[in-house]
Amino acid sequence: MGRSDAARRGETAGRPAAQAAAELVLQQYFPYRLARLAEQVSLAVAEVYSERFSLTRQEWRVLAILGARQEIATKEIGPLTTLDKMQVSRAVQGLETRGIASRKPHPDDRRELIVSLTSAGRTLYRKIVPYALEREAALLAVLTEEEAEVLDRVMRKMSAALT
Repeated sequence: MGRSDAARRGETAGRPAAQAAAELVLQQYFPYRLARLAEQVSLAVAEVYSERFSLTRQEWRVLAILGARQEIATKEIGPLTTLDKMQVSRAVQGLETRGIASRKPHPDDRRELIVSLTSAGRTLYRKIVPYALEREAALLAVLTEEEAEVLDRVMRKMSAALT
């Protein structure tokens, strides 16, 4: 009697072969591949803000958030940037030291700070944005328009499923 396709592939009881054998090939593991791609993209974009403008990754993320707002409470920055509290604090402090951002006490909670860009920070933000958008376009240029749309849709779908 012939073996089924599932048996030939090593699947048992409806489980994929990888689960049945309890093996994991890291280079084929989706979370690893995605993390690696994210790091590659991040490093490619870092050339824009790091080399040209001497900003750290964390400072760039905070600058990007501040550029889209007049001001924001420091506790709101973390969830918007995937930075932890300490990273946000260091980034804001670095931006403030360079005259790019300023902090003031929150009017309703003296323990909280409100951060905003200075005029120099706004100028810097306006300088960086075209380079950042150019880099994004170059990264996406390897995809067709349809592939870029599918990628966007898949990213949104997965993000929604994980929240």
